[in-house]
Amino acid sequence: MTVKQRGFLGRFNRFRLLLTLGLAVLLPAAALIYVNFSQLRSFERDKVLQAAILKDFQETLYISEKKMNVRAYALVEDVRDAFPSPELEQEKKEKKLDLILEKRPWLTHVFLYDGEGLIFRTQPSQLNEKYVREENQRALKTYGDWFHMEGEELLHNMQKRKGKIEFSDTFVKRSGGEQYMLNAMFALPTVSDKKVVFGGASVDPCYLKNTLFTKVIDEVLAEQKNEQRYNRVAMVIYPVEQEGNNSKPYIATDGWTEGKPEAMRKLDAVFKKMALGIKFQGTSVEELGQAWVRRSFIILGILSLMIIGGLLLTKRIVGKEMALARLKSDFVSNVSHELRTPLALIRLYAETLELGRISTSEKQHQYYKIIRKESERLTSLINNILDFSRIEAGHKEYEFRATDIGELVHNTLESYRYQIEQQGFTLDTNIEPDLPALRVDREAIARALVNLINNALKYSNDDKFLQVKLYRENGSVKLEVSDHGIGIARRDQVKIFEKFYRAGDPLVHNTKGSGLGLSLVMHITKAHGGNIAVESTPGRGSKFVLSLPLASAT
Repeated sequence: MTVKQRGFLGRFNRFRLLLTLGLAVLLPAAALIYVNFSQLRSFERDKVLQAAILKDFQETLYISEKKMNVRAYALVEDVRDAFPSPELEQEKKEKKLDLILEKRPWLTHVFLYDGEGLIFRTQPSQLNEKYVREENQRALKTYGDWFHMEGEELLHNMQKRKGKIEFSDTFVKRSGGEQYMLNAMFALPTVSDKKVVFGGASVDPCYLKNTLFTKVIDEVLAEQKNEQRYNRVAMVIYPVEQEGNNSKPYIATDGWTEGKPEAMRKLDAVFKKMALGIKFQGTSVEELGQAWVRRSFIILGILSLMIIGGLLLTKRIVGKEMALARLKSDFVSNVSHELRTPLALIRLYAETLELGRISTSEKQHQYYKIIRKESERLTSLINNILDFSRIEAGHKEYEFRATDIGELVHNTLESYRYQIEQQGFTLDTNIEPDLPALRVDREAIARALVNLINNALKYSNDDKFLQVKLYRENGSVKLEVSDHGIGIARRDQVKIFEKFYRAGDPLVHNTKGSGLGLSLVMHITKAHGGNIAVESTPGRGSKFVLSLPLASAT
């Protein structure tokens, strides 16, 4: 297969992979977006959320009315049970009614009609109120005649009602303004249904407003909060005839503002002239629905962006994996070439010596030296590959021992001096004397230095200069390798320590290499607790500085 065919096949595989990802991820994501968008639009049209909230509001109002009715019936039944028998003497009946008022300060009036006359008593503490006295006088004047004429029909109507109680309500005058009062008439359970006898009571307006209504509403709102249904809800009680946008609340909870309730309910059973209203504080059901839709669209947009981001990230990861696969392929090709070159030289010089074509001992010695150097080069390459394999598998171990670092660097350079000079390089060494011993792996540090030297030898053009310096600085020992080679672009200076990475310079691509040398140098340096830095300018050479901490000497 030609290079052109391999390139076409690689591009086709990449296109197929991206197409598969698009079909597997993008199409389902697009379908999900479309379905959610359709549902949201339908939801907005049908006002499902608003209807659900309004239904809950109506249920809350129903519960409130029911609680109010139960309280009202309980109050009246308690009064009725304490009523005197119509068979008692007039004075005893009056005292009995006065006792009822004394024990129940939430009553304003009580009365008893025995078929012959009316006894009407008023709360003594309220008789100081002008309008209460007028009610008392008016009742004495009008109620007796009314009951005498229509008492039988009134009793008949009571007996058809729940609990034989009939409620009526009215707005009455008080010194503080118009107030709402609840009246009740009831048949006495101890009296025969055939006798026109019944009693009645009027609940104090202040008690209705400040106790009964207020307590019931507070209880209902507290239950709503405990059930975590709605936390910011306000309720109101207002007269039915004022229903509408201009309704003036008779009682309103905290947070109630001007405007029409979201839901209302007329109190038909007991408090007939009153209505209940409810709404959210500071907002409306319609605004909440719109906010929910906006929030849903925002979330949907974020999800869409996340899907697109996921696709871009997937594309990038796939691209990196494909690039890594390509680098591995190049690595195999380059390593094969690097293995073949020294092997071919060793084989060539060995065959020449074997055939006896070299007559002088000096020439033979030169050939043996070349064979040894090429075998050392081959060994170095194989060791690099083996070290990389151990590092990848997590099995690489280092043997640390006290080492004269200056001697180690000197011996390593002497071993490679012939190869350096054979390639026409000028070697400049500067090893600071009396450096402290360091605990290092001798073989690993030597391999790191050799890799840096080979890197300089490979990527230099005409200016063949190599400098190695070893010195002490700022609590560490620094090994510096400089050249006048092609240099490294700034964008590549971080990546050159990655495995298989090779810079984009044409000379780099035309020079065979494994792409493992600097990666191994980085790993060896970190394993010794040090670091490596590079300073380079394209066209003006590079300088690698390997730092080993003096702490490693202990």
